[in-house]
Amino acid sequence: MASEPKAVVGCFVTGTDTGVGKTLASSALLHALRRHHARVVGMKPIASGLIPHPEHAGQMVSEDVLALRAASSIVVPPELDNPVALPEPLSPHLSAARAGQRIEIGPLVERLQVLQAQADAVVVEGAGGWLVPLNERDTMADLARAMALPVVLVVGLRLGCLNHAMLSAQAIRASGLRLAGWIANHIDLEMACPAENLSYLKAHMDAPLLGLLPWQAQPDAQACASELVLPRAWRTVVTAQGSAP
Repeated sequence: MASEPKAVVGCFVTGTDTGVGKTLASSALLHALRRHHARVVGMKPIASGLIPHPEHAGQMVSEDVLALRAASSIVVPPELDNPVALPEPLSPHLSAARAGQRIEIGPLVERLQVLQAQADAVVVEGAGGWLVPLNERDTMADLARAMALPVVLVVGLRLGCLNHAMLSAQAIRASGLRLAGWIANHIDLEMACPAENLSYLKAHMDAPLLGLLPWQAQPDAQACASELVLPRAWRTVVTAQGSAP
């Protein structure tokens, strides 16, 4: 009898805003997943804002993509882990238009499916917040819905985070997706009442807190992985029907 196919662990990482630490959290998730799975890879479907590649002269690359690659356990072609690389650090729809491109969701989902065939776990990092536009019709939420992955929300702990976190969680659920958990990232060392803000979110987010990333002058994703508690299903081999063997 043929063995039952194994489902691939995966999540889509979004944030309450840009600059809240999605890449750090995504990289930490990759390191944490590597403790349980051999083939772990990160994907940044759309990256806006490129720098000269530190190892390949004449090439441009996203710093976020470099971080995800460093945290992954397998190497894949750039067209798989970063299908859309846009030069200017703008909203994806603007950066694409200025580069003479149009972002389409279908090809991005196809790249994810290729990655899923090669990996045991895939962490997909979005760009910007949940409703950032990709073109005149689609948003990041539409991409996440097409990828059909559980969502992890990164909450940057700073003034205003309560409203941003609660609205983002509401929008994720309104999109028909499961909020698998959230990660708090202490990005503002001067924030007043961080413990009280965190306590409010723990009581009202209606999703598990996967970890609190402490403020770091030099963020270390591998060290941050020790602060995360992965959902049990992500720590075990699951069948295509979703039950642990």
